[in-house]
Amino acid sequence: MKKIIIIFFIFTFFLISCSKEEIEISAIKETKQDLEMISAYKEAYEALGQNDPYFAAKKFLEAELLFPQSEWAPKAALMASYSYYLQNFYSEALSNLNRFLKTYPTDKNVAYANYLIAMCFYETIEDEKRDSGPLLKAKDQFNYVVKNYPNTEFAFDAKFKLGLIEDILASKEMYLGRHYIKKEKWIAAINRFRIIIKDYDQTIFVEEALHRLVEINYRLGLIEESEKYANVLGYNYLSSEWYKKSYKVFNQDYTSQIKKPTKDKTAVFEKFKNLFD
Repeated sequence: MKKIIIIFFIFTFFLISCSKEEIEISAIKETKQDLEMISAYKEAYEALGQNDPYFAAKKFLEAELLFPQSEWAPKAALMASYSYYLQNFYSEALSNLNRFLKTYPTDKNVAYANYLIAMCFYETIEDEKRDSGPLLKAKDQFNYVVKNYPNTEFAFDAKFKLGLIEDILASKEMYLGRHYIKKEKWIAAINRFRIIIKDYDQTIFVEEALHRLVEINYRLGLIEESEKYANVLGYNYLSSEWYKKSYKVFNQDYTSQIKKPTKDKTAVFEKFKNLFD
């Protein structure tokens, strides 16, 4: 019986010793892996500072894979996306950002991830003659940022970007309206200019849109309609060049001494940096 008790204690001691040894080995491996991950992150960050975003993206993703449960993993994933963004690899950045939001939905930097998605679409916007797809996607994403993260600096910049997007959307309508005027498609042109007045009345194109409606309606013999738009233009933009042109539609010999007003533009503050130092 004594032998059985002794063997039991020896066996138990052996199990405890093995268990402790396994825990220590596991802790050593985890510490080593964590250090490797931090080292990879640091190397990636330095590469980014040396204007090598391609290598940086590779190393940030490597850092994330080394220790996916670490607090550094979501930072690495997000910085990899930012590195792709710097290289103009917007599809890669978008793919990685969407993965980030699925993998780390509660991370503290989700606002930045959503903002960066919007910026990827924004950077692919072209002139008024090209596809509106990226423009509308950027608009939707910036609106999402403003709605869901209203008290952040990202929301502040998103509002500014939305103003620029409104100008571009209005310019597209203006481009089409002018095109229809050249083709003498008066109804199509009128519809485009009305869209500008209705949906983009805060843009720089609203004055010209009103003037074009004055011109077209006058040409079509719709004098009362033409006068209506002229009155709106005069009431809101009395000192503008477009009002002078509209006035001449009804008064061919008119010459004006009105001086063109100057407009003050507000600069945008330099944006966020070093979020992930």
